[in-house]
Parts: sequence; C-alpha cells; structure tokens
Amino acid sequence: MPKGIPNPAPMYGIYLRAWGYEVSIVRNGTRYYKQFGRASYGSEEQALLQAQDWRDEIVRTVPPVPRRTRAEKLRVNNTTGVSGVFAQVGSGGKVRAWVAKTYLGQDEILRTDFPVNTVGDAAQTLAIEERARQLERMAGLAKLHPAEEMIRTAPVPPPTIAELRSPKRSKSEIRRSTNSSGVSGVHFKAPNVGHPGYWLAITYTAGKGSVSKAFSIKEHGPEGAKQLAIEERERQLEQKLLHTRNSGDALAIPFRKELRPLGLAGAGARPTQ
Repeated sequence: MPKGIPNPAPMYGIYLRAWGYEVSIVRNGTRYYKQFGRASYGSEEQALLQAQDWRDEIVRTVPPVPRRTRAEKLRVNNTTGVSGVFAQVGSGGKVRAWVAKTYLGQDEILRTDFPVNTVGDAAQTLAIEERARQLERMAGLAKLHPAEEMIRTAPVPPPTIAELRSPKRSKSEIRRSTNSSGVSGVHFKAPNVGHPGYWLAITYTAGKGSVSKAFSIKEHGPEGAKQLAIEERERQLEQKLLHTRNSGDALAIPFRKELRPLGLAGAGARPTQ
C-alpha cells in the first residue's frame, strides 16, 4: 500500500511474496515473523488462511503496550529526563517557561505553561507534576492499525467448510521441479545400471517417521509399477490426514488427489528419472 495508507484488515501484517505470504508484526520491540509458502500448504488460498490465523494469534496474545507506557518513553532528543516536559528558551538562552504537554487524541492536546517570571524556580517541578496529571487521563492501548483492536477483541468464529485448513505438507509431500512422476512422494529408483528399477511411494509424518512401499518394474511392468506407487501414495496421504484429524493438530480439508499428466509411457518402455 502507498505510504501512510494502512493495509486492508485481512492483510494487516501480511505481505505477498512470489512463493506465498509472510507475516511480520512488531510488538514492544520484538518482531514476530513467519513464512507461509503455497507449496507447503497446497494452494495460495490455504497459505493466506494459515498466515491470517498465525497473525491473529499474535495479535490476541501479544497486545500493544498501554498508551501511557509509550507516552512515558523518553525520546532521543529529550533533555529534561521527563517525557512531555520541555523548556521554552528565550533568544538569550535563558529559560522563559517550563511546559507540560500530552497528546490524548485528535483535537485533544493538553498543554500547560509555567512561566519562570511568575512561579520562579518551581516552574520545572510544577510542569513535571502537571504532566503526571495529564497522563492519568490517558487510557487504553497504543493504536497500531485500524484492524488491530478488532482482531484482538473479536471472538474466534468457527471456520466454514470453505475455510477449513489443510495441514502443512512435509518436505516429502512438496512436488519438486525435478520430480518425474508428476506426483510428490512417488519416485523411480534403480539400484544399479543393470537393474530394471522400481517405483517407490513414500510419505513422512512428523514424529512418526516415514512409510514407504516399492513396486518392481520387473514384476508389474513400467506403467503398472508407477500406477501402483501413485495409488499407494494416495493411501498413505489419506492415513496421514486421518492421523492429523484424530490428533487434533489442525483443521483439515478432505484429501484430494493430485492432478497428474495423462499418457504414461508405453508398455515395455523404461521410465526416466
């Protein structure tokens, strides 16, 4: 968005990148940052939903500092040791007055001047005391973005069917550019040059290790072995999804088969890696 114009509420703290989305929010001097790639979640829509969920959790659990705390923080150019209290200096360098000033909101600025020629040496002390009284009128949390308070205070709605979250894919589930089968987790293997090879289906589940099964080309033929590996991979993913649902780790969408190119190699043809 142009400088000075906040992002719309759904994109607060979220930035579109070539690979997906990243969340970056600063709270009390700490940056909360996380990436959500479309390849890791299966689609751009799922990556955005996951990014918004994580952003919302940060907003709810790490609120901004109170406005008064922020107002009391000394600026680098402060010379009095008290925020909101400064001296008015005359042309000769002599202090003419001490001032207490507090910004409460738009069109509401509190300011009281204490001229030295009226109250004498007590001017600075009086300004400090007045500043403390002004700060007592300051309530609430620092305002960071128009959507921040809405996200923090709104009840968490149950997701609709269209908004159900898919679990993050493991690295083995992401189809790489070098994949020759068209399906992630399905690979051709050949132990040595003279070996006819086999198609392997493998799925990794965090905390449980991997499940794999191989299908020999010598036994099933090139097309048959590959097709059996693809079907086995689908069964493995269904089992993984069932485990995720039962463990309550994430809201999951129904498993959908991956789209794969039509036209497998002809009978007897050796699959390429």
